[in-house]
Amino acid sequence: MDKVMKLVAQRAVVIFSSSSCCMCYSVKTLFQDLGVHAAVHELDEDAANGKEMERALAKLLGRKPPLPAVFIGGKLVGSTDKIMSLHLGGRLVPLLKDAGALWL
Repeated sequence: MDKVMKLVAQRAVVIFSSSSCCMCYSVKTLFQDLGVHAAVHELDEDAANGKEMERALAKLLGRKPPLPAVFIGGKLVGSTDKIMSLHLGGRLVPLLKDAGALWL
């Protein structure tokens, strides 16, 4: 859990992902298209800490698989469904601005 929280504190937007997950790809693409330079951590490519961080994220989210897991402004926002809901409701961009991830 400490490793996850340390990474989350380093950037305005942090995405924990799996390189082969289509939902992860969708979330990463959305943020990229919005002009957000998120820190992306591909847990399946992190042999040393990936599984441990995935377990910690599963506890935080209360579900498996826990990916993608998106943090904005140091707070857990959620997975694909929550991000897409915020975006479609017009609440994602203001949240990103408040976190300092967008300057539009």
